Amino acid sequence: MKTIQIINVRWFNATAWYGLYLARLLREAGHETLVITEPDTDADRKAKEWGFTPLHFDLNSSNPIKLMRAYAQLHKLIAEFAPDIVNCHRGEGFILWGLLRKYLESFKLVRTRGDQRLPKNNLPNRWLHTNVADAVVATNSVMANHFTSKLNVPAHKVSTILGGVDTDTFIFTKEGRDDFRKQLGYDDTNFVVAMLGRFDEVKGQKELIEAVAELYHAKGMKHLRLMLLGFDSATSQKEVESWIAANNLQEVCCITGKVDDVAAAISAMDLGVIASKWSETIARAAFEIMACQRPLISTGVGVMPDFMDEEAMFTAGDVDALAAAIERAAKDEVYLKRISASQQHEIAALSGQKFLEKTLTLYSSL
Repeated sequence: MKTIQIINVRWFNATAWYGLYLARLLREAGHETLVITEPDTDADRKAKEWGFTPLHFDLNSSNPIKLMRAYAQLHKLIAEFAPDIVNCHRGEGFILWGLLRKYLESFKLVRTRGDQRLPKNNLPNRWLHTNVADAVVATNSVMANHFTSKLNVPAHKVSTILGGVDTDTFIFTKEGRDDFRKQLGYDDTNFVVAMLGRFDEVKGQKELIEAVAELYHAKGMKHLRLMLLGFDSATSQKEVESWIAANNLQEVCCITGKVDDVAAAISAMDLGVIASKWSETIARAAFEIMACQRPLISTGVGVMPDFMDEEAMFTAGDVDALAAAIERAAKDEVYLKRISASQQHEIAALSGQKFLEKTLTLYSSL
């Protein structure tokens, strides 16, 4: 099969990862795959790192002349490459692909929606998703329900594909765990609570710091340690450090920055936390933590209820609820083993191979 994956995303965020990882899986399975990215962006650099030669077009422009030129260039690309499937992972430029799909009728058009914004219920969106796109992929059930109930996209056109994780890369190793914990000064008596993700208000780093502070200072849980596997993004590391200082956690909290062996860093956790206050439409961090056999607690936003046990979720933005969830995990070994077993059952269906199989089933049906 020949596909074009449109990943015109500026950052290497969850949407870009979903599209590029899918492109990599398709290529590794022997399917001829082109990727289109925005030049000189994080997503563009990651595509090159993974061995692609990305193509560039002015899909994100609002200039009519540039868009007309892009349309002509894409027309030529389709004529030369003759794709079976074109999959748009962003909305910018989707109208151009829609017009080409209607005019040429030589390929099938898929719109994958993995960003946090629900599509507006307006005439252009209804026309594009109902009458033009051959299929819509939602990365969580909330998005899928929005398409069918609000935009009236026929249910048979909407598929929910959560994504997947590279289970050959993200795997628990005791050696990696021991080495990483030793680097950070943690021993076997410490219970390491950790968050994996960029520094951003949406991710809930501030609430996690406050919850750990409540347990450490007010409840005397001196064996707790907090590991933030992240780095500057929308929120600076300096600001995160100010939250740590304000809660007097400098001695027990570590910011790792970028690490070479992410699987070893995840293996060093005793409990992973997704404290996101909104978003999480694609659960990349959660999948990686679960693949490394680390128990996880989470808010119930976005895609999380699609695979998380209700017993392992807490209310978004509620510091007391988060503190209570951490305390239970740290003190109740039976509970911790129970949620971990449930998550291992779920992650078995969320491997990269399953991601590829579900996507190819959809593509083949088109």
